Amino acid sequence: MTHTPQRRATDKASSTPTFIGVGTDFVGQLRCQGDLVVGGHAQADCTVAGAFTLSEGGSWEGRLQAANAVIAGEVTGDIVIAEKLEIRKTARIRGSVTARSIAVAQGALIDGAMSVTSGKPVVHFEEKRG
Repeated sequence: MTHTPQRRATDKASSTPTFIGVGTDFVGQLRCQGDLVVGGHAQADCTVAGAFTLSEGGSWEGRLQAANAVIAGEVTGDIVIAEKLEIRKTARIRGSVTARSIAVAQGALIDGAMSVTSGKPVVHFEEKRG
């Protein structure tokens, strides 16, 4: 059996993620044992045991804690990621960002402090996806 290298946090997604779909509003507290994908709007403090994905057009207000994350939408609140955080070019973040490793695409806006817990520099990249 060969092992295919995985380079993105979303490549490690669990088999059954939880979805907050486009057009959906969620208000409250959320604890997710697997992965969470948000395309709608959420106003909550959240802990995600797996990967968190905020799609382009999605928005999050509140504190967000996860193992890994990909942010392409708008976040107002602090983000604390245990491992890898990828911030796409369409991301708009107002709040502090903390992760073991952070990759930021050209065009992303971050209004707040950024902290990399591994001591390595933030990786800047040009997004080539459509």
